[in-house]
Amino acid sequence: MPLSIEGRPDRDRALATIHAALDAGVTLIDTADAYHLTATDVGHNEELIAEALRTWGGDSSDVLVATKGGHLRPGDGSWYVDGSPDHLRQALDASLQRLGVEAIGLYQFHRPDPNVPYAESVGVLNEFLDAGKIRLAGISNANPDQIREAQDVLGGRLTSVQNQYSPAFRSSQPELDLCAQLGLAFLPWSPLGGIGKASALGDTHGAFERVAAAHGVSPQQVALAWELAQAPVVIPIPGSSRPETIQDSVKAADLILGPEEIVELDAAVQR
Repeated sequence: MPLSIEGRPDRDRALATIHAALDAGVTLIDTADAYHLTATDVGHNEELIAEALRTWGGDSSDVLVATKGGHLRPGDGSWYVDGSPDHLRQALDASLQRLGVEAIGLYQFHRPDPNVPYAESVGVLNEFLDAGKIRLAGISNANPDQIREAQDVLGGRLTSVQNQYSPAFRSSQPELDLCAQLGLAFLPWSPLGGIGKASALGDTHGAFERVAAAHGVSPQQVALAWELAQAPVVIPIPGSSRPETIQDSVKAADLILGPEEIVELDAAVQR
């Protein structure tokens, strides 16, 4: 997302950042058709990812690209939702074209639309799965009741839930716990606190700074490792606009926190 919205880097650095992630072993890349600046570059991030995969020197066959539809930006900085089946069909076809694939690895309904019954929005994912246009189906910004409803509507074919979750935002703990119970992947968005706040994570949350110092790593690595320790189903999706930051984030997968450290970090952040 940081590669395509306000403050985005130039294309060369953006591609270098994605290539650095792939070089480091990242196999899940999350995007959305709404990650763009103006109404004239809808899908900017999807096109960027497609170019990065084409120009990367490695084997990208194991890379899962996850995108989303149903949340839009008219180009004036605002956001709105359209969860109608007709819009989602159009959005999916456009994403397929921009990504240059016959089937999208993981397609997620981006955000509930209060004007459309949730079952109707999620139900069209069944159509996409049956048609072979998507391989996996997910939802985003959902509450526990919506997760259960989506799992029912999809006949048990729901794969993932993507909600905001970080040391600064633990309101999605019930959703995370439910995903662990149901065996669904839980993808925390803004896992470091959001664009413009990630760099100050250690200053804002002193416990993460202290644990980081003990391990000789960054507070950001500690935050991601703490999230991974919440449940086996958790897969944080940190954004990045520089190769150096994504390379640092990837190292969190190898950082093992002790039980006492996890208790300390849990106590330091509010739910």
